[in-house]
Amino acid sequence: MARTPSTMLDLETAAPHFSLLEPATGKIISLDDYMGKPLLIVFMCNHCPYVIHLRDGLIQFTKEYHTKGLITLAINSNDVTNYPDDSPEKMAYDVERFNYSFPYLFDESQEVAKSYQAACTPDFFLFDQQHHLFYRGQFDDSRPNNGVPVTAADMRFAAEQLLAGKPFPTEQKPSLGCNIKWKAGNEPMSRSKNLPK
Repeated sequence: MARTPSTMLDLETAAPHFSLLEPATGKIISLDDYMGKPLLIVFMCNHCPYVIHLRDGLIQFTKEYHTKGLITLAINSNDVTNYPDDSPEKMAYDVERFNYSFPYLFDESQEVAKSYQAACTPDFFLFDQQHHLFYRGQFDDSRPNNGVPVTAADMRFAAEQLLAGKPFPTEQKPSLGCNIKWKAGNEPMSRSKNLPK
């Protein structure tokens, strides 16, 4: 697995539109379904050890902050031909197995990941009520095998700032995880200008 950081999309960027399949229900979920609501979009997958590492913490966070009005959507953009553990069928299985309280959507074309400049799993994008980017970066400092507990500290701080109508956090650290598994010939162009210094 390639350790890959977030590209750190420019803050205040408008959330790119999408309409994607939710394998667990067969429904099509659109960004427009959540107009006027703060929104956390998480690019993730089933098999990535970085996602697995913080999965319980993410589930807890999303349930807690849903009661505060924050909507969470997860998107899987991986190439399922070469990574069948991330197939829509197994996405639906994981939703039931882990009792996800958020929609888990399949970006088969990978165009949504490209539009958000998503690079890794997990990759987090927190948008305000007008769906302008407020925070992008890590969940917290925890990584597999680094001995740091999963606390959602960075995401909690950003969410609290957003929900209280305060400015976005001045310090935003890139997330780190497995690279998104692009289909052959579908890799995005280099985004080195956006990589953290």
